Amino acid sequence: MFKYYNMNQLVLPLDLEIKLQENDIAFHIHHLVESIPNEAFQPFLRNTGCPAYHPRMMLKIILCAYSQSVFSGRKIEAINRFRVHPEVKELIRQCFVQFRCQLVEEKLIDQEAIFIDGTKIEANANKFTFVWKKSIEKYNQNLIEKSNQLYNELLEKEIIPEMERENEGELSVEELAQMVQQVDEVIKEYDQKIETSPDATERKALRSERKYPKQAYKQLIDFILRKQKYQKDLDILGERNSYSKTDQDATF
Repeated sequence: MFKYYNMNQLVLPLDLEIKLQENDIAFHIHHLVESIPNEAFQPFLRNTGCPAYHPRMMLKIILCAYSQSVFSGRKIEAINRFRVHPEVKELIRQCFVQFRCQLVEEKLIDQEAIFIDGTKIEANANKFTFVWKKSIEKYNQNLIEKSNQLYNELLEKEIIPEMERENEGELSVEELAQMVQQVDEVIKEYDQKIETSPDATERKALRSERKYPKQAYKQLIDFILRKQKYQKDLDILGERNSYSKTDQDATF
């Protein structure tokens, strides 16, 4: 059972100064969420306890927060418990897919539209656009040391099993990806224990134990991305000492 939910109700006093513009994104999010069939919200139904806020309303708040680049659970703390529900991740993913389809249908974007996340791309060939081999080798060696250290820590804490490594001195991208999968499984086990535990003290202890695997997971993802970038840079460099990001055939 959900609490009463009506988007057409009139709330007084009504402040006309904060009336939304017709093209406000909140209306698009409203129509998107209202188009989701009721079956998608069935997993959130509970027959016991106090009625919950309707998932449609909670989802609208989350998507509105995301549209304003607010992703922190603390900043949207009141709905954070709903956001971490196991069913919400897939629901939000489907919302983004559906939202894009609606934008295409309404001809607000075309099928070939490509969006970037504020990435800055240098337009001129100057000294700041060059990649230096010595720097890449230094960064890569530092990455190798940090990834080996993290691997040893995860083994020591018995979070992952020991792997048969291709090279004892350096973890490959594939081996790092395998570690990501293993750590992710540990995190999911903690999530399941927290979800099913009736004891608040135990849940708090489990959340504390889960912090390190979650930090390790983020580090491993970062290591993979950086390792792929360094390998690409070294392949482009070849025998050269530098190359330009705006003209890879040029050297400094």
